[in-house]
Amino acid sequence: MSEYPCGGCGARVEYAPGTTVLRCPYCGFEQQLAETGRQVREHDFAELAALPRKPVATIAAHTFVCQKCGAQTQSDALADRCQFCGAPLVADATASEQIGPEAVLPFAIDHTGMREALRKWVSSRWFAPGSLKKVTEAESTKGTYLPHWTFDAKTVSDYTGRRGEHYWETETYQENGETKNRQVQHTRWYPASGTVARDFDDILVTATRRVNTEHLAKLEPWPLVQAVPYQPDYLAGYQALRYDTEPEAGLATAKDRMARVIKDDCEHDIGGDEQQVNSVDTNYSDVMYKLLLLPVWIACYLHAGRTFTVLVNARTGEVIGQRPYSPGKIALAVLAALLALATIITLVVLARRNGG
Repeated sequence: MSEYPCGGCGARVEYAPGTTVLRCPYCGFEQQLAETGRQVREHDFAELAALPRKPVATIAAHTFVCQKCGAQTQSDALADRCQFCGAPLVADATASEQIGPEAVLPFAIDHTGMREALRKWVSSRWFAPGSLKKVTEAESTKGTYLPHWTFDAKTVSDYTGRRGEHYWETETYQENGETKNRQVQHTRWYPASGTVARDFDDILVTATRRVNTEHLAKLEPWPLVQAVPYQPDYLAGYQALRYDTEPEAGLATAKDRMARVIKDDCEHDIGGDEQQVNSVDTNYSDVMYKLLLLPVWIACYLHAGRTFTVLVNARTGEVIGQRPYSPGKIALAVLAALLALATIITLVVLARRNGG
């Protein structure tokens, strides 16, 4: 387990968002991240599939021993904080039966930037109750690295379908006893088949079920080209979840996303005015994968006895989340609209009377 004592005051250092240093939140002491010489590598999925004993995604709690105060903390995360003194706790990613992270996209937005992003989001929510403003100061706000799989693949797809070509015919019809003509569109269908090829790079699949995947998808796009080789120092001071979705399940999801793109390619290849794709047979080769950690601020707050969660992309500032509605504000808005409508009707009636 990595240790992070402050060289200035003995407290602790944490990764400073948007930098390449570890910084003490108390005395400001900075320590440069060490150069590891590592490169981000993609791994051959065929080699994983051939392993007699594959890594498992089963999450089990393990014990962190704080190097600062000596306390023991039970956690199933890859990185966390000591529950007694708050010191950063980062596990050795290689000392596990799980696949280790290959890359990390470091935090770029700090607490101040996160609160500003939340303030803008709150101010743009219509009919939100006053309690929504509390989300900017939510005590449960955590900077968390979330695990994702990325997949690359080369694909060649044979398809069958039909190409539709429009043509027009003149038809006659009766209207008020009069014969008229009109142009009517029809479609001629022709059999179609062919082959399309496409290379996919970094298809992103969420590898944790602890966060709503639909909300996570709305945080995209991520600047994946800015990801750096994994080293535990980037996790100091933050929580990092282990993956609980197997890479095999992740690849199945990635293939579903690839299939939608491939279908579009087939339709483009068919041409014509309309297209129907009846079958697609895709061959996948050079399938590669890696585990990547992405930075998210997670804020939770209570309203009317219910917990709401808001996510902030810690690279772009994009905010996605649940929000309550204020019945009182909605009722006032409806009342104001009805009063405005009544005023308009009254003015129209008076104008007609005066005009009459």
